[in-house]
Amino acid sequence: MGPGPLSARVAALCDEVGPRLGPSARATVLDVRRRLDQPLRVAIAGRLKAGKSTLVNALIGRRVAPTDVGECTRVVTQFRYGTADRVEVVRRDGSRVALPLDESGMIPQRLGVPSRDVAVVDVTLTSDNLRTLTVVDTPGLSSTSTAVSEGARRALLGEDLDDDSAGAILGAEAIVYVFTQAVRADDLQALEAFRAVSARLASNPINSLGLFNKVDKLVAGAADPWPVAGPLAADQAQVLRRVISDVVPVVGLLAETTEAGRLTAADCEALRALARLPAAERAVLLASVDLFTTRDCPVPREQRERLLHRLDLYGIGFALAQLAARPQLASGDLVRMLYQASGFPRLRHTLDQAFRWRTDAIKAGWALSTLEKLAGGGGRPADRELLRDAIEQVLQQPEYHRLRLLEVAQQVTTGSVELPAPMEQELTRLALSTDPAWILGLPEASTDQLVRAALDAATRWRVYAVAGASPAQSRVALVAHRGFYLLSQQMRRPA
Repeated sequence: MGPGPLSARVAALCDEVGPRLGPSARATVLDVRRRLDQPLRVAIAGRLKAGKSTLVNALIGRRVAPTDVGECTRVVTQFRYGTADRVEVVRRDGSRVALPLDESGMIPQRLGVPSRDVAVVDVTLTSDNLRTLTVVDTPGLSSTSTAVSEGARRALLGEDLDDDSAGAILGAEAIVYVFTQAVRADDLQALEAFRAVSARLASNPINSLGLFNKVDKLVAGAADPWPVAGPLAADQAQVLRRVISDVVPVVGLLAETTEAGRLTAADCEALRALARLPAAERAVLLASVDLFTTRDCPVPREQRERLLHRLDLYGIGFALAQLAARPQLASGDLVRMLYQASGFPRLRHTLDQAFRWRTDAIKAGWALSTLEKLAGGGGRPADRELLRDAIEQVLQQPEYHRLRLLEVAQQVTTGSVELPAPMEQELTRLALSTDPAWILGLPEASTDQLVRAALDAATRWRVYAVAGASPAQSRVALVAHRGFYLLSQQMRRPA
């Protein structure tokens, strides 16, 4: 996937200015240029045993990341698209060691290199899911303190890494933070600790998402967790609203099993056999894991244990209910229903809307921020002046006002600048979308009505900026004023 219109203009800036810079600045600009052509990079963070690797597998669409604690879970692993499956361990000195996938198609548990010497495990896969998304799986945060593990620090800060290794893992444009059960005070502290060392990841609520995993564990046995999970996730989203944009509840194991194609024909036949049992007998089997595996039953114990490893009690109970109601239900339809029951479709949709849809703005903002730091740092004065002039020309273009909107929306959503709640919500919609009907909350309005509403909003923000706002609020309000004015102009232009 090539760069969008905003990042394409920054790429052109790099192509134009790069050859005229000194060697050091030129290398940084060339690295920025390469990154603009790459897919959106999403870093997966969270506590140990939160189910990060299971969700990574679901995102990739293949079970390739080991889910048991081992060497691989203590190092940074990036998954990107390639024309062949390949695993390379990149040492901190820059050398690489190629490894084969194991017999089950997963990264081998033993890397052959001490974890302290590993910069990143670089995995390329032929999965189509990775054509537009690169996934960076970071080491788990400590389960007993708010400290970030040394591996996570290296992943985020690039301490002592060679340029190639650091370039491979730094600068993710979005973060997914995985947690389980209700948000605790130390969960919030752990997330804050992660964000504190992730400045280079541009961690902020605009492009950070909370993933409430293992929601099936909120209830006993095979009971339906969603009546509990939905309201609880909404509560958690409110608690975390200053650090993440949304909280999505999921059953990670079901998502991995259905997305990675782990449910076989034999598994489906075993489920059908269980569904044919009397309802009372099914209820007893599903009362607990022990009863499900030890009670006498036509399905062999090994097969039942296999189902537990793939679906757990909630997934099994859901599947049996569907098959009991419709014995002729096709296996493919059953898998699709299990996928829906995992909650993963909402995560996919949220990623598309909140992250990938905004890839262009996020990547362009990251690139310009990197170039601005270069222009304001050391190096040759001529290089700094050349970069500053080129960046200013880009930022003067009207379409780049979206970056200003993202910048001020970040200030507001993090609480750095306080606004009344309705204004905060309106600004966030303006920053995160180009759909006038959604931004203005008028889904049925005509174009003329939307133009008037955008101009009214622009006037409202202008009045707020000059009457009653603090200096910081006024700066935000003027950016919003121009944003709504440009939105009205955009709608007036012929399609």
